[in-house]
Amino acid sequence: MSIEMKNAALQSIEQFLYTQSEYCDRQQWDEYLATFDENAEFHIPQWDSEHVHTTDPKREMSLIYYATRAGLEDRVFRIRTGKSAACTPMPRTLHSVNNVQGEEQADGTWKVKANWVTHFYRFGESEAFFGRTEYILRADSDSWKVLRKQAILLNDKIRHVLDFYHV
Repeated sequence: MSIEMKNAALQSIEQFLYTQSEYCDRQQWDEYLATFDENAEFHIPQWDSEHVHTTDPKREMSLIYYATRAGLEDRVFRIRTGKSAACTPMPRTLHSVNNVQGEEQADGTWKVKANWVTHFYRFGESEAFFGRTEYILRADSDSWKVLRKQAILLNDKIRHVLDFYHV
């Protein structure tokens, strides 16, 4: 792949990540969910020690783990129907994504890394979560689909609640 093609792909990926964040911030859940492949894995591992996090969500503890998009769809259903007390009221969020890097893999997918911070406001208090995310993306017509998202939460002291919309 030429450097021009790689740069164009990375710019497209950055725009995709910004758009996905905007969908989440505006609580446009249908659009947000559509950015994930139906078999997409969503994982926020737990810290095992100060500098080592868990790696196998099926054998080790995780803060959040959904094996497929259905887990995210269930969370959105509970938010929409008011069946999630932890999300009532919903916080206002602002995601900032930066330092996006990526490499095309042999199978045509892209392994993408990015840093993020999510500011949120709820119950009269402002707070933030921040960390690193690793994605596996595949091209989907003129956009991308998330096949896997693993968010490493660097400030994992959770005072209130942590949910998918925080990362």
